[in-house]
Amino acid sequence: MKTQSYSLCLIVIVVSLLASCAEEAPPVVLEVPEPAGPRSQPGTEMGIYTPEQHDLYQGRFVMGAGALHQVGSLSDPPGWDHVDNNAENISAVEGTVEIDVNEIDNTGTFIARIKVTEGDLVIEMDRFNEFSPCQNGGVAAFIFEHGDSGCGDSNWPKSLLYLAGWGYGHATLNGEPLYQEYQVHFMVTQGMRNRDTLKTSYPLLNKNSPAGAVDPATQQLDFFIRSPEVEEQNSPNRKVFDHFFAMEVTWK
Repeated sequence: MKTQSYSLCLIVIVVSLLASCAEEAPPVVLEVPEPAGPRSQPGTEMGIYTPEQHDLYQGRFVMGAGALHQVGSLSDPPGWDHVDNNAENISAVEGTVEIDVNEIDNTGTFIARIKVTEGDLVIEMDRFNEFSPCQNGGVAAFIFEHGDSGCGDSNWPKSLLYLAGWGYGHATLNGEPLYQEYQVHFMVTQGMRNRDTLKTSYPLLNKNSPAGAVDPATQQLDFFIRSPEVEEQNSPNRKVFDHFFAMEVTWK
């Protein structure tokens, strides 16, 4: 009987200890990885202050660009690729780009004057417009876009955008109206294209890190004007998508 009594006491003690541990044990919290977004890139090893964290930030960006290139032409037949990451149909063109915008107020100007095969092309932003929340009112600075950034499409690799603008604009050719109320977008990015070959290594095979397929030692400016009408056999799938980029960016 004594043996049974001792066994019963031991069982009671063990159960009491287990109950006590269960009460004292902290709850298990499973960490959910933070999703990628325009200001959040999990896995990065360095952070930067956002513009609005700076006491002296006035929001005004003044830039110019040179070494312009055109992807395709204005008169390509349907079925074109006007992203052309392989740089198979790219031509150097003469021209200038002037940007003077205020990121806080979402105001300012963007105007590109380019000599293309068809003549003198002018693309101008008429008003800024936010098409998605990450565009921050139509002008945004120091955000991540494209690729797997959680902002924008995946036609281009993920990049830090030093400055970007979205909205509606128009274009003229030889002084005559060409497009009206078309979408216009520009972005000053890290180097998406190789400075020598102009190719974009995207998608980048066997990536070693979550970083975008860009060269942070270079900068470039991309801009385009596109129609609201869709054409599925084109890339991107718009009836009109006139795309240019500049391999030289000047901050003023």
